[in-house]
Amino acid sequence: MSRWVLGLVLALSLLLFGSLILWRTPTSASLAPAAEQVITVGRSGCGQGWTRPDPGPQTLQLRNTGSVTAEAALIDPATGTVYGEVEGLAPGTTRPLEVSLGNGTYAFRCLPEETDAIVGPSVTITGGQERSGPAVVPVTGNDLLAPLKAYKEYVGGGLDTLATDTDALREAVRSQNRAAAQTAWLTAHLDYERLGAAYGAFGDSDGAINGTADGLPAGTTDPGFTGFHRLENGLWHNEAMPALAAVADDLDTEVHKLRDRFGSAQIDAADLGLRAHEIMENTLQFELTGRTDYGSGTGIATALANLDGTRAVLNVLRPLLVSRLSALSQVDDWLNRAEAVLRSVPSPEGSRPPVAGLDRPRREKINGVIGELTERLAPIAAITEPRRTS
Repeated sequence: MSRWVLGLVLALSLLLFGSLILWRTPTSASLAPAAEQVITVGRSGCGQGWTRPDPGPQTLQLRNTGSVTAEAALIDPATGTVYGEVEGLAPGTTRPLEVSLGNGTYAFRCLPEETDAIVGPSVTITGGQERSGPAVVPVTGNDLLAPLKAYKEYVGGGLDTLATDTDALREAVRSQNRAAAQTAWLTAHLDYERLGAAYGAFGDSDGAINGTADGLPAGTTDPGFTGFHRLENGLWHNEAMPALAAVADDLDTEVHKLRDRFGSAQIDAADLGLRAHEIMENTLQFELTGRTDYGSGTGIATALANLDGTRAVLNVLRPLLVSRLSALSQVDDWLNRAEAVLRSVPSPEGSRPPVAGLDRPRREKINGVIGELTERLAPIAAITEPRRTS
């Protein structure tokens, strides 16, 4: 089973982190509260009923009066900046939208399914503080076209390198030179680990190439245990080299198949921002706990490769983030700190000790820095989530 599948629950929890950038509504629906003003969402009326536009923290009740599911966003009508949003509002239901509003002009933008955006009447708030609450200028699908193209080119080049290096790994295994095979294994495995934001586009290939034995009935002896970690387990646990030749052949074949068909694959636009956070989240959960170490003790090297993969995602998203994420320089700073703390692990003769071999203070320092970086990256998913604006 792929470690990215195992991390799905944590990845989904990221949706809740969007509240640091935008106020999101709970997903449960209810009948409209009788004592509160209700703001309409629908084709026939958008933003109607907001008769008391007050400053400060508040809960607005949004009711879908139409016949189709709709989205609604509270925006600055002049710039399109979003201050809060509700998604998947079913017909006839009401959901609360929690916001904190300062002085300024606001309007609701309603997006019923299969209908162009409708912007409701503007309301002006005075008598409060200047606007300083969570807000973001929406990123559209078109905005993400250039980053997606650039990232796909990056992954394509990475797969070319990977295919060359798994060829070398296959030959090293076939030569029955265990030391050479171990070196070639690490080179190829780190190639793959640098491509983290594309794993969703790899389909079943990800499990075949980089899956673990977790969940398999027979564990590391299960026939379904394949790819890098199966080969790692054999190379570092003295399995007979001739028996590993077929494992290396299969891995090389899977990599070439993936490389050859990747040109027609599609990377989900939402994956870029999500993976910026998820790559390092998985590093904390798997590499820095030793859960994916099948004998090589290369967790620190893998964490550094994951850091390279995170930088690659940020590089393509940077043009969108510069004007939307005020803390981008702090993210860069924590990326540098994370690299420094990982590289500070002693590497006698070029081989860093396994994570389990680090003393407690060093492990705590590494986990603390990577944990802080992971939190700094989390808002990027909400900022770069593609949104309809028309």
